[in-house]
Formats: sequence, structure tokens, C-alpha cells
Amino acid sequence: MPTPPRPSREFIRTYRDDPVAFRHDIITTEADVPYQDEILAELHARKRAAVRSPHGAGKTAVASWALLWFVLTRPDDTKIPTTASAWRQLTKYLWPEIRKWSRRVDWGKVGRGPFSARDELLTLALKPAWGGCEAFAVACQDAATIEGAHASNLLYVFDEAKAIPVATWDAAEGAFASGDCYALAISTPGVPMGRFYDIHSRKPGYEDWWTRHVTLDEAIAAGMVKPEWVEARRKQWGEDSSVYQQRVLGKFAADEESAIISLALVEAANDRWREWDEAGRPRPEGKRVLGVDVARFGTDKSAIAERVGLVISSLDKWGKRNTMETAGRVAAVLGKDKANVDVIGIGAGVVDRLREQGFDAVGVNFGAGTDRTDKSGEVEMLNVRAAAWWGMRERLMEDEIALPIDDELTGDLVAPRYGYTSSGKLKVESKDDIRKRLGRSPDAGDAVVLAYYEGESGITMLDYLRGKYEQRGEEMPGELAGETEAEAEDKAACWFCGEEYDAGLEKCPACGMEKRQ
Repeated sequence: MPTPPRPSREFIRTYRDDPVAFRHDIITTEADVPYQDEILAELHARKRAAVRSPHGAGKTAVASWALLWFVLTRPDDTKIPTTASAWRQLTKYLWPEIRKWSRRVDWGKVGRGPFSARDELLTLALKPAWGGCEAFAVACQDAATIEGAHASNLLYVFDEAKAIPVATWDAAEGAFASGDCYALAISTPGVPMGRFYDIHSRKPGYEDWWTRHVTLDEAIAAGMVKPEWVEARRKQWGEDSSVYQQRVLGKFAADEESAIISLALVEAANDRWREWDEAGRPRPEGKRVLGVDVARFGTDKSAIAERVGLVISSLDKWGKRNTMETAGRVAAVLGKDKANVDVIGIGAGVVDRLREQGFDAVGVNFGAGTDRTDKSGEVEMLNVRAAAWWGMRERLMEDEIALPIDDELTGDLVAPRYGYTSSGKLKVESKDDIRKRLGRSPDAGDAVVLAYYEGESGITMLDYLRGKYEQRGEEMPGELAGETEAEAEDKAACWFCGEEYDAGLEKCPACGMEKRQ
């Protein structure tokens, strides 16, 4: 005799109004987490629940349980639209989680067999065989579909709700005027703006939402977040940074006013990288360039960022090595392409060795002056470091760059601050100042910025010689160290042979190579 397609009446009567009992009796879970039970109970009692928490606290599991509870206890005239601020959140996290927990349902107690993977529980939809009930994924920009979801029983699931457009929230609002309607919004917090923030800040008109901030201490106590991960992120990002406040503490936090690159820009670039990765990593159009940041101190790391077109296709980091080892590591992956190398410190020796071997290595001196401006042409840059970092910011704002998902890189990119000199030129916090403030150096971030940098290298013979002496651990002779900056700005070092010549010339008089622009 075939298994009945519908849940039994006894099952529905027992669990329709008790999602907590459903979770404990019907789904096999790894652990009992008190705040997860609280969320389910308040969702049923208050019908609107908005939850913010640190990364990894188990929010998506709760959303999956809520969806399965709603489908199985309301088999007639039921719809569950699921949406998220990014489509991948649905395809890679929420719906795989729904399928995972469906496999852990005690179907004997439900009174029917498991959902069929062929006909019922699909990749991004659940359409039970009994009909009249469905759950489905909707892009967060598709407010019309959200608004058009009419049924006697409705559950809206808003995943990573911090960046869902206001129009989508408003589209769902009409359903609450009648029927059995619920909404569950979950997210790590972002900047203090948007509907999810308005709900949590209890702005007028949102008092009917139940809100919950799952704290870091609760998540650790429940075994959901490891203290070792917290400590690593504290050292990496700094506990006052917006990325730490949002992802680790689960708090809304504005990007630092003086931060040159915001967390939102990095996360958007991460999304573009995910899309490229999931598409099979097709080779991007454009040239290949390596950005190389060479470790200067014991705790620093050397880093190589490989850029192909607009995509950082790989990022390699390692502890401090001597000049020859570092140059060898770069040479092993450089080929016939170009490498932009930070020459402050021992980087000059790496450039020197690579050039001796015939590689296209360009020394970039972040401390050198520049005539670059921002895209408006109004803001002048103090030096090459300011020009490179501000150029990175502008590219990120134009949705061009794709960056790998790397916690260390994220921390590096959001760390530097900017300001203005008394003459109105834009300056970016130096690596040494960042090291003093955070206890680490943004090496991976500098490597990525170097990979995207296109402009003058800012190398003078004084810079070149200073790097060579520092590489050997020697003090520069007084007659060289005493050369004025004004004199140095009138000179340049040939990128090919290293010979000093007048910066106004277009070619090196020693080897005839044209000056790089």
C-alpha cells in the first residue's frame, strides 16, 4: 500500500502550534541551543521575528527548521517565499541546509515518507506531492513576486536580511493584513541603515517585530562559535573595527569614517569572485600582473597577489625569507608577465635580483611623491601609496574588482585610514602606523593594491640606494643620506638597469630603455 502523501492529522494537531516541540521531536539535531528554541517560540507567538548574531551562530539552521515546520503542519494553501540579499546565500547556504535537515526528519512520526528529491524537494523549491503548498527562492530585487505570494498561510524567510531592499520588505507587508502570516529575518548585522537595522533599532512603525541579538558569549557557550576563531579575528581585524563588530560581535557598526575601503565594498568584490569561481574560473580578459609585498620585520609576511584582468586569481602568503628566497618564489610564478614590487626596505633587493634574471620587475616606492589625483581631478595625492590605495577604492566602487574570500585580506583592506595634509593633499596611513595601531602589517592588502596599481613607480636613485643598503644591513654613507628630497625628486632610477638619470628624460642614457609611465 503506497505511503500517504500528506502528514497525518495527529501530527498536524500536535505540532501546528509548537515549532519547538517539532524541532526536538521530529528533527535529529546535534545539540540543544537555547536561543534557537527561543527564536522558534517567538516566531510562532509574535509572527514577526528579526534575529542578528555573530557569524556561525546557527541562524540558517533555525530558518530551515521553521520552513519545514510550516510546510508539514500547514499542508493546504501555503506559500513560503525565501529571499536573501545575495542569490548565492539561497543556492549555497539556505536551500542546502533545508535539504540537509529534511534528511534528518523522523518521517514515521510525520505519517508519510521523505520528500522525493526528483519531484518534491528540488534545488531551490519544495513542492509536496499533496499540492496546494510550496516554498521557493526569490531574488531580493523581485518585489513583484514577493507581493504576489497570496495564500491562507504565508511564511516569509529573509536570509542575510541586512541588505535586502526596502521595496522587498514593503512588498511582503500587505500579506499581514489577513491570513496566517509570519516573517523570519536573520542576518549578521551590517552598517546602521536599511530596514533590518530600522527593525532592530525599534524605529516607530516596527514595534510589532520581535527582535533578538544573539551575543557572542551565548554563541560560544552553546558551542556554535569557537573562542580560538574569535581571538584570531580580534588579532586580525582589531576589536574596534567594523568588520569585527559586525561579524564577531553581531553588532551594527558603521565603517570607520576615515577608512579608505569599506567592508561593504570588499564583500561585494567577494561576491563577484564567488560568481567567477562557481562558473569554473574562466580566464578573465586582460593582462596578468603580480603584486608583491616583501616582509620587512619578523612578524610580517611576504605576499604575492596574482591579478588576471580584474580578478585576483590567487593570493600566496608566507613568513619572512631572505632576499634570494623571496625573489626565487616570485620568479617561479612570474613568467613573461610584470610584477609590481614594493621596494621600501629589502624589496629593492628582490627587484634587483629579478631584473638580473631578465624578469619584468617594477619597483614601486609607496613613499615617493606623485602628481596623481582622484578621478574627479580635484583631489591631489600626497604620494604613490595614496594614489594606489585611492585607485583601489575607486575601482571597487565601480564594481570592477573580484577579490578572493580571505579573512586576512579583508582585514588588511579595511584597516588603512586616510586624511589630508595641511596643503589639502590626500594621505593614507603608512604601514608602520598601521602596525603600531593593530599590531600587524597589512601585507596581503598591499600586495593586492600593487597588483591593481598602474602608474609611475616613484623610484628615485636615493630610494634605490637606501633599499640596497638596508638589504645589506648597512648604514647609508652620510654624503648619500644627506641628499635632499628636492634633489631626489629630480632624479630617477632606470627600471631596467638601475642607472640614475634626470627624471625629465624619456629614455635612460645608459641603456636606452624608455621610462615607464
